[in-house]
Amino acid sequence: MKYNYLTPEAIDQFIESAFREDVGDGDHSSLSAIPAHTQRKARLIIKGEGIIAGLAMAEKIFHKADKDLKVNILLKDGDSVKYGDIGLTVEGNARSILTAERLVLNCMQRMSGIATLTHQAVQQTKGTKTKILDTRKTTPNFRIMEKWAVQIGGGTNHRFGLFDMIMLKDNHVDYAGGIREAVTATKNYLQNTGRQLRIEVETRNLREVQEALAVGGVDVIMLDNMSVAEMTEAVQLINGQCEIEASGGITIDQIAEVAATGVDYISLGALTHSFKSMDISLKAF
Repeated sequence: MKYNYLTPEAIDQFIESAFREDVGDGDHSSLSAIPAHTQRKARLIIKGEGIIAGLAMAEKIFHKADKDLKVNILLKDGDSVKYGDIGLTVEGNARSILTAERLVLNCMQRMSGIATLTHQAVQQTKGTKTKILDTRKTTPNFRIMEKWAVQIGGGTNHRFGLFDMIMLKDNHVDYAGGIREAVTATKNYLQNTGRQLRIEVETRNLREVQEALAVGGVDVIMLDNMSVAEMTEAVQLINGQCEIEASGGITIDQIAEVAATGVDYISLGALTHSFKSMDISLKAF
């Protein structure tokens, strides 16, 4: 079973940590300039095009800042947006709105950028069985938001961390002495520890694909940095014995061709490290 990372506890912990980082011992700009009981409104204005993400998160952030803030969500996560659209309005204590503003925008701008890029990638797999996966190439302490954004954009989350799946990459294989040795040791480890984790093995050529099939017990074979011709041959070689993931520098323009080989997954680190944040602002009205 995939790790359920989007728990209320995990989201709350993220927000609390982010506020500690940003607010410290107080939002002194707002405390000094704005009278304590000032009531105001603000609206979230979209200044780009793409897929909006993070509205549900924004509501949680506003309410963590001040449970009495009134948040009116006007769109939903996953909606297509254009310049000038209004994502939400918020009303209540002006100090609270200002204190939450930057955290809301930081999350939503990045999440919307990721969701938009993910949506573009997913569109390239239409007519195939291939799913788009994210990776662990995420921003430290922001992974929960980035993985959530991939979901909103229509992608599929890969493992969340090192603990919820076995992935034997090239360095694991080389350090262990080969694919057979790495997989055999892994199966013994799982048996000895009583853990039930899926096993994925990275392969760099067709010979390693054959080794992974021969040792058995592998749930996913990753085809890393292979040509389309090699991937096509690997899919035929594997012939449904396990799932197949294509990886390694695959661009948006290459997705359709790779998906056509018959792989189950295409993983893209770019979803969470090379996206363009969406321009979003919060303005008083």
